Amino acid sequence: MEQLLIAGGRPLSGSVEVHGAKNSVLPILAATLLSGGECMIENCPRLSDVAASIRILEHLGCQVIQRGSTVWVDAGRPLRGDVPDGLMREMRSSVIFLGAILARLGEAVISYPGGCELGPRPIDLHLEALRRLGAEVEEDHGALRCRAGRLTGCEIPLSIPSVGATENAILAACGAEGTTVILNAAREPEIVDLQRFLTALGARVRGAGSSTVTVEGGRPLHGGRFRVMGDRIVASTYLAAVAAAGGEAEIRGADWRHLATMTAALGEAGCRVSSGPDRAVIRAQGRLRGLRPIRTAPYPGFPTDAQAILMAALCTAEGATVFVENIFESRYRHVDELARMGADIRVEGRVAVVYGVPRLHGARLRCTDLRGGAALAVAALGAEGESAITGLEHIRRGYEDLPGALAALGAEARLTGGDT
Repeated sequence: MEQLLIAGGRPLSGSVEVHGAKNSVLPILAATLLSGGECMIENCPRLSDVAASIRILEHLGCQVIQRGSTVWVDAGRPLRGDVPDGLMREMRSSVIFLGAILARLGEAVISYPGGCELGPRPIDLHLEALRRLGAEVEEDHGALRCRAGRLTGCEIPLSIPSVGATENAILAACGAEGTTVILNAAREPEIVDLQRFLTALGARVRGAGSSTVTVEGGRPLHGGRFRVMGDRIVASTYLAAVAAAGGEAEIRGADWRHLATMTAALGEAGCRVSSGPDRAVIRAQGRLRGLRPIRTAPYPGFPTDAQAILMAALCTAEGATVFVENIFESRYRHVDELARMGADIRVEGRVAVVYGVPRLHGARLRCTDLRGGAALAVAALGAEGESAITGLEHIRRGYEDLPGALAALGAEARLTGGDT
């Protein structure tokens, strides 16, 4: 069985580069279907979710070539409009192909997506947005059939600022006649990145990063070249790793403005954090301090994807920290694994209280989801002794080479067993 072995208790130092953002590149890969030509995507990380997206594109009829961190997609050929159940189940973000296929072909057939088990994540908002644009949506034995003889621009008010629904609405609206206005849109930086990509293809999309996004549809799009933004959650993971283990390190390749809530929390915990264009430097010395309540919220609030990671760093902080998870219902599955290391965490519903303990100890651990798996690695770096982490397929969904990145910072982290 493949394991990630981490020997804790060793301060980190050095510099590490953040790879391209998973949550940016996945909708961008889906958006290549709108181009009708060749797209070159740079800074594309080699993740299992990216590989799943590429398999979907190839199934649809695109030619895809990946070399290092660059992916070429040729969508300028006849395409099919169905995604089989096996491909859809590989990741939650597969639903983002729905809007792009519908805009390109006028008909799409998919099944419900898979991904990490983080509680109910209905796609009702996605489907309602498509209906408003003129699509007919039918459910047939677990398959979703969407048809639209003609998509027409309209106003799409979202009841909550859903990232996926905002992205699907933008992609579908690019194929609609007239202007579409998305209200209460999600404001995440990854949506801004999607807008930049679509603009590079000739689309007219504006307002990303605000709560109102406007799309002037019906324009023929072309191929283009684009560089994906750095991954702010990966950068947050490295910052938390240094906070847990102690030391000083430079994190490069992510926009410091996207890290503001994380760097503010670590600063309150006692770390010294300085930021500049595409870099952040963190210094952690001595025991961390507990924080005021951390409440996850849509951007620009504290990201749900960083909740488990920060919690892991605070397991040995002085005092207690309250976490309130407002996005997903089942995002504390990592707590039982942290308890194996000696952490004292009490969970009730959406609230978790972390009572700092003097130290954690190494243990055998199992990843239950992507960010929970990264949290176990963070905790292991600050623990005494060696930890063995399994279930690494979850980590590979969002981290290109976590052991290598940690080793670059001086950690004793290595893979053993399996095909290494």
